[in-house]
Amino acid sequence: MPNPPHLRVAALTVSAVLLSTLLAGCGDDSEDQDVTAQKLSWKDCPAPNAAEGGGDAPSPLPNGDKWQCATLKAPLDWDEPKGDKIGLALIRAKASGDESKRIGSLIFNFGGPGGSGVTTLPAFGEDYTKLRTRYDLVSFDPRGVGRSEPVECLNDLQLDAYFQQDATPDDAAERTKLLDNTKEFNAACEDNSEKMLSHVRTTDAARDMDLMRQILGDEQLHYFGISYGTELGGVYAHLFPKKVGRAVFDAVVDPTEDSEQGSLGQTKGFQLALDNFAEHCVSQTEDCPVGDSAQDVKARIAKLLKDLDSTPIPGAGLRRLTQTAATSGIAQSLYSQDFWEYLTDGLEQAYDGDGRVLMLLADSMNGRNEDGEYSNLSAANIAINCADDKPRYTEDYVERKLPEFRSASPIFGDYLAWGMVSCTDWAVAGAAQHPDVSAAGSAPILVIGNTGDPATPYEGARKMVDALGEGVGVELTYKGQGHGAYDSKNKCVQSAVNGYLLDGKVPTAGTVCS
Repeated sequence: MPNPPHLRVAALTVSAVLLSTLLAGCGDDSEDQDVTAQKLSWKDCPAPNAAEGGGDAPSPLPNGDKWQCATLKAPLDWDEPKGDKIGLALIRAKASGDESKRIGSLIFNFGGPGGSGVTTLPAFGEDYTKLRTRYDLVSFDPRGVGRSEPVECLNDLQLDAYFQQDATPDDAAERTKLLDNTKEFNAACEDNSEKMLSHVRTTDAARDMDLMRQILGDEQLHYFGISYGTELGGVYAHLFPKKVGRAVFDAVVDPTEDSEQGSLGQTKGFQLALDNFAEHCVSQTEDCPVGDSAQDVKARIAKLLKDLDSTPIPGAGLRRLTQTAATSGIAQSLYSQDFWEYLTDGLEQAYDGDGRVLMLLADSMNGRNEDGEYSNLSAANIAINCADDKPRYTEDYVERKLPEFRSASPIFGDYLAWGMVSCTDWAVAGAAQHPDVSAAGSAPILVIGNTGDPATPYEGARKMVDALGEGVGVELTYKGQGHGAYDSKNKCVQSAVNGYLLDGKVPTAGTVCS
């Protein structure tokens, strides 16, 4: 995501689908339609389109059942519900258990913002097999994403150049170039997607989910939100507290932070994850191939990035691995401990002049598939963030903040500080300093924080619990690594989540899993 990626992304879930491949390999303008009266037409799912990331149609479920897809019609503008309509892509796997014990639909949002739920849910479907015994598993492409009226900005060739740029400028000329590239990207979004830009806020997506709830036939919304999906869930709970059913927030976005505070928090989070990777490498292997000590590992990474700033090395195909691409690749690998082996391989090869693995990791972060085609992940990410976030940061402001970011992380500080200019000159004003998630009267929401989470630091879970209000948020701590907890396969976490979603058993607040 642009300049450099907003790392407020569920890259573990959104782009791990693409990562495994890389490393192995519209609107209805009808008037006066009551959208609450529509009936969905479920059919076999097609192959994902380019905006969703391409690839094959989802494979059948383990018991042979097929994934089903449908299109939900929603108002383009929720302030004019009888006006123009847009189509929202949905996917589901029907409940596998006894129909008499079915609870309803469990709606997933895997984060981003900008991730396609239609492609992500099938990729991780087996992880939720137990939940499927009592729920239809449902996900969707939020408005502006994938097959749901996607925001479009630059084309594939332009994006190749865009993600190769120097996103950590060292002098006035480089700063000017970065800001010019940002303006060009943002202008392209306006030229190609002006209709959608003011209608992709998280509040819009929350209203879409309430419509979804109604059309799916549920009295309450049962929900599983991951990363940005926790922010979306919190906004939904604020708007519709009495409609919240059983809900889980995993990898929790801090709802009290503005975009600068969020970027600084991520800077610290990714540095912590890198520290943990380095310690693990030197302690778990007889001979860590990328350093003799944890400090040596990080020093060699810093030197690699400095060298790449002036002298990129061969990457994937004709592209060369730049400093920015390498930083993106390193960040991607820190979203899951399962990816650490790729980081070790990528660094080892890069030190020998081969940047292919780090480049493919960066491609995964940026939504590029092995055919050189980009999903609209980056375009949707910037569009939703900029529509949501009120602050607009100048070059001079970022310059003043650089020491604080560098102190938080010598590896990621500049990278994330300069990312704050992404919304400069954006066509649509941001909605607020931070989302409102206060939800008095809501049913309990299970809020899970991971102590080693790089993208949504652990402290955000407690902030979410406090912001939801007394008697709503129930905090659970997972002492682990990576972005999120449930998909870590930790039995304690999964038992707590399954117990609540399936049986309504609310875990004791303050439960700790390790």
